[in-house]
Amino acid sequence: MKKLMTTLLAGAMMVAAGASMAADKVTLQLKWVTQAQFAGYYVAKDKGFYKEENLDVEIKPGGPDIAPAQVLVGGGADVVLDWMPSALATREKGAKLVNIAQPFKTSGMMLTCRKDSGIKTPADFKGKTLGVWFYGNEYPFLSWMSQLGLSTEGGADGVTVLKQGFNVDPILQKQADCVSTMTYNEYWQIIDAGLSADELIVFKYQEQGVATLEDGIYVLEGKLKDAAFQDKMVRFVRASMKGWKWAEENPDAAADIVLENDASGAQTEKHQRRMMGEIAKLTAGSNGALDVADYERTVATLMKGGSDPVISMKPEGAWTSMITDKALK
Repeated sequence: MKKLMTTLLAGAMMVAAGASMAADKVTLQLKWVTQAQFAGYYVAKDKGFYKEENLDVEIKPGGPDIAPAQVLVGGGADVVLDWMPSALATREKGAKLVNIAQPFKTSGMMLTCRKDSGIKTPADFKGKTLGVWFYGNEYPFLSWMSQLGLSTEGGADGVTVLKQGFNVDPILQKQADCVSTMTYNEYWQIIDAGLSADELIVFKYQEQGVATLEDGIYVLEGKLKDAAFQDKMVRFVRASMKGWKWAEENPDAAADIVLENDASGAQTEKHQRRMMGEIAKLTAGSNGALDVADYERTVATLMKGGSDPVISMKPEGAWTSMITDKALK
């Protein structure tokens, strides 16, 4: 009997120990569908980097009808990926999003135009039709047009804004002179559709001085008051950045991991490998810590909106180094 009790007690202790070591769950909401734009997170999960940090991470793909900030506020995720213009605009409206890490150092956003439209410089946008993404992606564009002194209400002295779907049909069908593209995605869709690089001219937001930070990691401000949540985010960021650096060094293998996680089956090896090569250029030079100069440039760009700026005042508490300071030790 004594031996039986000892065995049962030992078993109970093992179960208790196992329960205490259960991985902490984290739900991550992506900004868009499964693709190499988010390779670092899929790599971190596939390679066991999250597991090494005792995390069980669920990665939820996004889509055209999913706003990460709304998912976060609604309790559908612990952490989300979003572009800073959207996050700051949301914060000013009352939802206290906080940037805790910034894997993307450089902006990949561009306007891609047909050369046969006669556009050679931004001054030539006047009187043209420009395709623009909305759902929070329009903010950098609107700020840029304001700085150029161009109305977005159409007319000879302004630009006509075409609400662009998440495709490049308007430029292919000549419904728009320019469309919004990313260096790693839609630009190549135009090329694959038959227009050559020689028939196009691109204006990178980064080179126009209106680049804003993209694909940052955000949580709700109130959650950061919880020490356990802070610790969980430190581990999440550390593992995620390990995933990003692995992806930079192994772009083809990282793209293959993304493809394995694409439940839709819509992505192709050619496109994802090419995308990963471009994404690696945007994450290069980032260790996850937010560069204050990049943040201030983003804020300044968003506040230069004339009578209708994206944000009306400088944000307070919109980012913190609390998590990366610990994660990067």
